[in-house]
Amino acid sequence: MGLQSTTPMLEKAKANKHGIVAFNVHSFDSIFWVLEAAAALKSPVILQTTVGTVQSLKADNLVRVVKAAAEHFNVPTGLHLDHCTDYNVIKEAIRAGYTSVMIDASMHPFDENVARTKEVIALAKTLGVNIEAELGKVGGVEDDIVVAEEDAQKAIPEECKRFVEQTGVPTLAPAIGTAHGIYKGKPEIDFERIEQIASIVDVPLVLHGGSAVPEEDVRRCVELGMAKVNVSTELKNAYSEAIRQHFEDAPESLDPRAYLQKAKEAAIEMAKSKIRMVGSENTVVPAFV
Repeated sequence: MGLQSTTPMLEKAKANKHGIVAFNVHSFDSIFWVLEAAAALKSPVILQTTVGTVQSLKADNLVRVVKAAAEHFNVPTGLHLDHCTDYNVIKEAIRAGYTSVMIDASMHPFDENVARTKEVIALAKTLGVNIEAELGKVGGVEDDIVVAEEDAQKAIPEECKRFVEQTGVPTLAPAIGTAHGIYKGKPEIDFERIEQIASIVDVPLVLHGGSAVPEEDVRRCVELGMAKVNVSTELKNAYSEAIRQHFEDAPESLDPRAYLQKAKEAAIEMAKSKIRMVGSENTVVPAFV
């Protein structure tokens, strides 16, 4: 099938009241692991990379590998640049073939966030590339973007409505109480705020900080209008822990095929659990599988 813009994928998910998981991938191996899980469950999926991963592996290389993997596993696949503040990196990703980009100007005042988002939309939308923007501030650490807990701010519903009207952005990530990384306690998600935003904003919403959020909370977020659910830390930790356990159990076993097989198995099981959680299993029509 190749790569697809995530705009129609997410609009369909929103209309059908299921989510699509966007998995952060940090290596070429993990691209294949996530897509193998999606293919097994007949689910669309979004692969996303941080700016750091783009700098490490290069946008052109990532696009080539994702295209090959998407064609091999034959499921609807989007490729998204996550939390980018640099217009030049966004241009690099779009030129390479990314089908979705996030311009994160949430640290700026409302009007400047609008202006920066419109600049990216002018560049990307005519090419069919999805654009994601953020309102409020999601706490935690994402690459070199650090938002302390005391500085996290929830999105204001009326501002979300004005923001979408002024920018025309096709997907919006409002801060609603989640955070990047693994939580120290149970996250305090503002479900009433999600419901308020979804009732006045007619675009798919994005849940950032989806790792380790209780399943029932994620399902409720999806029911309320969150069509894209981001997962990074849990996936990364699952396969990293499998490699660490391999060397604890067999420190002399240095064959990469042995420890990467264990990483693969852990990643696939984690990815499957998240796909089932958002309800996207068996949503790919038979012609695509």
